[in-house]
Amino acid sequence: MNSPFSRMADPSRRRFVQGVALGGVAAGLGLLRAPGALASGRPAGIVGASHPHALSGTDFSLAVGEAPVNYTGRARIATTINGGIPGPILRWKEGSTVTLRVTNHLSTSTSIHWHGILLPFEMDGVPGMSYRGIAPGETFVYRFPVKQSGTYWYHSHTRFQEQVGVYGPIVIEPADAERFPSDRDYVVMLNDWSDDDPEHIYATLKRQGDYYNFAEPTAPEFFHDVRELGLQKALAKRRMWNRMRMSPADLSDVSGYTYTYLMNGHAPAGNWTGLFCPGEKVRLRFINGSAMSIFDVRIPGLKMTVVAADGQDVEPVSVDEFRISVAETCDVLVEPRGDCAYTIFAASIDRSGYARGTLAPRGGMQAEVPSMDPRQRLTMVDMMGAMAMARPSGHGAMHGMDMPGAAMQPMIMAHHARTEYGPGVDMRVDMPRTNLDDPGVGLRDNGRKVLTYADLHTIGGPLDPREPSRDIELHLTGNMERYSWSFDGVKFADAKPVHFRHGERLRIVLVNDTMMNHPIHLHGMWSELENPDGQFQVRKHTLNVQPAQRISYAVSANAAGRWAYHCHMLYHMEAGMMREVVVS
Repeated sequence: MNSPFSRMADPSRRRFVQGVALGGVAAGLGLLRAPGALASGRPAGIVGASHPHALSGTDFSLAVGEAPVNYTGRARIATTINGGIPGPILRWKEGSTVTLRVTNHLSTSTSIHWHGILLPFEMDGVPGMSYRGIAPGETFVYRFPVKQSGTYWYHSHTRFQEQVGVYGPIVIEPADAERFPSDRDYVVMLNDWSDDDPEHIYATLKRQGDYYNFAEPTAPEFFHDVRELGLQKALAKRRMWNRMRMSPADLSDVSGYTYTYLMNGHAPAGNWTGLFCPGEKVRLRFINGSAMSIFDVRIPGLKMTVVAADGQDVEPVSVDEFRISVAETCDVLVEPRGDCAYTIFAASIDRSGYARGTLAPRGGMQAEVPSMDPRQRLTMVDMMGAMAMARPSGHGAMHGMDMPGAAMQPMIMAHHARTEYGPGVDMRVDMPRTNLDDPGVGLRDNGRKVLTYADLHTIGGPLDPREPSRDIELHLTGNMERYSWSFDGVKFADAKPVHFRHGERLRIVLVNDTMMNHPIHLHGMWSELENPDGQFQVRKHTLNVQPAQRISYAVSANAAGRWAYHCHMLYHMEAGMMREVVVS
């Protein structure tokens, strides 16, 4: 049999999900002799935190090259920074000026983008906008002042290099004392690795958008719907999905069938471990540096206090779990107690795999790895937005209607651009939902306190007190069968730049006309998310827009130049969901 289901049932799949104990660059070079990776994170917060691949100061040399890796039992070639995956942690100080010399040892061009960092556009690292890229054998010198503090990251902005290893963390010490000090400080970087060439993955998606999806509706599920809804409604539900050529199981384009999920460069079997002394306060700086994977993060037995989002301090909020979309960062404090270990567990949104590590008082300790929650289906809310939330339960409503914020939801009719009516768009949402208190599919009503955007409040309020003087509305659009992604139905190659007037305060409105999450990143400027009433909520550099959702955020156009604006799902961006923003 050659069906996807027979491939998924192959026992060798366990190696992809769990990985091998000796994985990554060091194993490929024969340098590791014991499973796992220990990090000691000495007391004193950022200053005292240690990492075998951390660099600090104001002058840095980075080399982009290739090295063998082995995450699944099969050797592959990765693209690395200073020989590692991830690249070294770069530790900067707010108020300093950093110089970073990046040398390209590849046979093709490369680039480094400093994600979420405020800097001159010439230093932003986007080929075709900021500069031409870094040619083979060349060294490019980045130099810019550090105007912020917190947790950020860096990655290639050249084709699919980010997928094959060109990424690393950034930790910026504040000019003054940490608002939320800790005894130990760890970066926890999450990534997705595939043994397959990303060009092959992309070509496969272009041929068949659901190729990596192994959870399509089954006959038993249909009979379950018959029992719950009755035959006519069950048939109508199935016909609706078929008519729209969409799948309620379409949670992630690329799954654990090809991905092994990494934590600090280690597959689950490698068990990255951070040490602590009982009673210490530990800061964990989560970074989702994946190409395509959204993670749901929890530490069974420990409450997490969220203290920063995308590098910006927030009013502390205690949670059991949080979702971290591609390119987002989230800092939490935990206080492990007793002589026991705790599992850091990050399940992929489609529940096809997970990354995991351990917090422990001694090396070699492990805690039980929890089972993944059952995969949930997308609902009518994720397809129809506020229209579904407002529909009475006796009129064909499905699971997910009775969700947070449904009763207070303002009903807003969407206005679709003429360009949305074409072969590149397979659905449009006429009444998007605006609630921020929905944790998203797979996390609703799971019995745990799950973080939402409604819980996040940036300390200090907005950076700019002015009301926006104009709105720019863009719709996130796509066609899954064609694997085509766009803004307003127009792919990047065919789109004109979006113009901001230098110095203006404006509002960007995004409407997600698709059934997928899209983490949208504006380079060079902060995105200050508003609540449904138009009040400031939280400052971020990447905003995840849920299916059938409408969000708005204010931007101060104080950075002249040419900036990238795109979905941070790597294959979505490459397939067209990107624009250029010109501030002049």
